[in-house]
Order: sequence, then structure tokens, then C-alpha cells
Amino acid sequence: MKFTGRYYSRKYALQAIYSWQLSKNNFNDIQYYFLNESIKNIKIIDIDYFNDLINGVIINSFYLDNVMKPFLSRKLFELGQIEKAILRISLYELINRLDVPYKVVINESICLAKKFGGVENSYKFINGVLDKIANKLRI
Repeated sequence: MKFTGRYYSRKYALQAIYSWQLSKNNFNDIQYYFLNESIKNIKIIDIDYFNDLINGVIINSFYLDNVMKPFLSRKLFELGQIEKAILRISLYELINRLDVPYKVVINESICLAKKFGGVENSYKFINGVLDKIANKLRI
């Protein structure tokens, strides 16, 4: 699979949002850290997309959590932090980035879950939840 700048934007946004979820540090500080210190090759990412994802997810996290709750098979607090971050990013994209096909959102979320998922087979859980949400919001 050939990865695009948006894939890398999602990958680093996932890491930034995960960091924010654990630390609750100011998201501007986290954003600055990732853009200026953490990302080794800044040219491979779509910076505007990265910024949109982390700003949109963090600002709207409470709303995103409430939208996803009816689609979860367990309580939100029972989710792993990586899974929660992936679902927040994906849900943000499904609602706010209509320029991105829902199948792309789901596929790239599955790739991230396979790479970073904290629980074995978390990508299957992510796929199931996002499929239900996409059917409700996009189809």
C-alpha cells in the first residue's frame, strides 16, 4: 500500500491526540511539539490536514464521544486510548471532511489500528463501529 500525505497526517494526529488524552496538556503545545520536534520528515505530511484533525478532534471531543456512544458495544471509558483516538479522528472525518470518501476513512483507520492498536484485533472493533456510523451518517 502506498501511503499519502493524509495517511501520515492521520498517523501523527493519532499520536498527538493520544498524547493529549493521556496528559491533558494544552493542545497548542502538543501541536507545536509534533510540528517542530516529533515529526522527522515534515514534508511527508499534509500539515493543513494534520492541524485540522487535531484541532477539530480536541475541540469537539465531547461531541464526538456523544455521537459514537450509541454505536459502541461497551462503555466509552472501557475503550483503549488508541482505539478512542482512532474513533475520534475517524468520526471527525466522517462528519466534517465530506471530501474524503467514507471507505477511505474506514480503511485508513483500520491500517492505524493494525499498526498502533493496543488490543489484539482492535482493528476489527474499529471496523465494525465505523461501518455502523458510516451507514448512519454517510450512506
